[in-house]
Amino acid sequence: MEYRKFSQGYVLRLDPGEEVVEQLAALAERENVQLGCVSALGAANDVTLGIFNTGEKKYYSRRYQGDFEISALVGSVTRMEGKPYLHLHITIGNPVTGEVHAGHLTSCTISSTLELFLQVWDGQVGRKFSGTVGLNLLEF
Repeated sequence: MEYRKFSQGYVLRLDPGEEVVEQLAALAERENVQLGCVSALGAANDVTLGIFNTGEKKYYSRRYQGDFEISALVGSVTRMEGKPYLHLHITIGNPVTGEVHAGHLTSCTISSTLELFLQVWDGQVGRKFSGTVGLNLLEF
């Protein structure tokens, strides 16, 4: 991963074989990012997506391997118990096969490149587990 810092945040480039969630979490830790939003696009060949079943309060995931364009990767960076907390969603597709998949991003390995913009906000918003919902919700 290579990146450059600007007054409003960071611009990152991930290269083939790099894993998005791992690299973004490492940057947020290294640069002490407390609050931010993510926007990215690129290409991947190994992606695991999840969906939260609200009735069961449980995540289900599925792995997709092949050639995929990342048409949208969006999310937030907050903190929970002092550590970076990423909440990311992604849409991937392959126009040749007609496949399109979307969901909560668990992992994503880059096949050619990823261009990621991390806008940083002043202040801090935490996370706290909600037993009612079954998720780590924003805590103001």
